[in-house]
Amino acid sequence: MYARILVGTDGSPTADKAVARAVEVARSAGARLTIMTASSEAEGRSVVDEAAAAHAGAGVDIDTLVVDKDPVGALIDTAEQGYDLVVVGNKGMTGVSRFFKVGAVPNKLSHHLPTSMLVVRTT
Repeated sequence: MYARILVGTDGSPTADKAVARAVEVARSAGARLTIMTASSEAEGRSVVDEAAAAHAGAGVDIDTLVVDKDPVGALIDTAEQGYDLVVVGNKGMTGVSRFFKVGAVPNKLSHHLPTSMLVVRTT
């Protein structure tokens, strides 16, 4: 069903729920998972590394990616590189460059993603 799954995170507790669900789906599908954040490399590397480390024993092949771009553009551009599913949370932290504003990211993605999307209820 799914061979490659992409999940976005900003390191918030709500985004952690989306990452956990993506790990579950990847494990059940035997898929490879990429944990991505939209940030500068200096700010984002610790976010994706911590998320990957939290699920290191889950039995899933996990890659990490930091893309210095707006979250929606980063997810769309990355999804176009052969991903079967994109996982996002429905809500997260507020402020500039935060990943999961209420409905904003999932809504924009739903109109432009070339792949399926799973929106995880995180609140």
